[in-house]
Amino acid sequence: MWLYLVALVGLWTLLRLIRERKVVSHLQDKHVFITGCDSGFGNLLARQLDRRGMRVLAACLTEKGAEELRNKTSDRLETVILDVTKTESIVAATQWVKERVGNRGLWGLVNNAGICVPLGPIEWMNKEDFAKILDVNLLGMIEVTLSMLPLVRKARGRVVNVSSAVGRVSFSGCGYSISKYGVEAFSDSLRRELSYFGVKVAIIEPGAFKTALNSVGRLSSSIKMLWDRASSEVKEVYGEEFMLYYLRIVTSLVETCSEDLTLVTDCMEHALTSCHPRTRYSAGWDAKLLYLPMSYLPTFLSDAFFYWSSAKPAQAL
Repeated sequence: MWLYLVALVGLWTLLRLIRERKVVSHLQDKHVFITGCDSGFGNLLARQLDRRGMRVLAACLTEKGAEELRNKTSDRLETVILDVTKTESIVAATQWVKERVGNRGLWGLVNNAGICVPLGPIEWMNKEDFAKILDVNLLGMIEVTLSMLPLVRKARGRVVNVSSAVGRVSFSGCGYSISKYGVEAFSDSLRRELSYFGVKVAIIEPGAFKTALNSVGRLSSSIKMLWDRASSEVKEVYGEEFMLYYLRIVTSLVETCSEDLTLVTDCMEHALTSCHPRTRYSAGWDAKLLYLPMSYLPTFLSDAFFYWSSAKPAQAL
């Protein structure tokens, strides 16, 4: 009995691999628009797709980031300045894309732009701290998608939204996890609606990776800023020992992050170039072996895991 089951799983895995290796034809004629290309995943993906001969339209937040990217790529790649929190910037970028794709439409839209600070315990934050992250990671992504959808639908193309493993299991109260839960819900709805038009939607769920956005210096500054701003009551309840412990935990987590960003960008590339892309891509071993299995556990078990892993700061209160 077990032998038949193993054989069946092996056959299914083999057929899936063969199916997923089929590549879309005429990639050199297809345009892909990527947000957040100043650094990190977006920057690396833009260079990867450019090497494959695709026509990359890279959106950067700063002119410096755009210039550095152009210096590392071919003349095919073009850049535009985009702030996903500003409607006028999105409208201008959409018009810019229209002029380049023409009647062919936009084959790929990659919503990669994102931020992860402010970061800290919920009680240290205010509404504006949450809004700052949601404006970029969720609302900005939604507005860019709505603006580009007619072009993607014309090409019967792809939408690739970058979520996170913590969009499945949240261990921090900051706006980052909240925004990524929203990305998951939006992507699921979008995928089901656009399937009628031949458009495929994929979600990328990276684990912990080291990028410029989650550097030790950036996260430490955010935590210290929230602590310095906190009320005297909050400081009395939590105590400086808790703040220092929280800071050490975040620092140690960042130091263990993977530096191999290709684990993520290879998933993005597959979602854009495969004839049969996956619905979800879990990038990184922590995403596959920790966050993904934990998302299917009963709530009391996942709560118990996080409770015991955070026992020391709880005792400090």
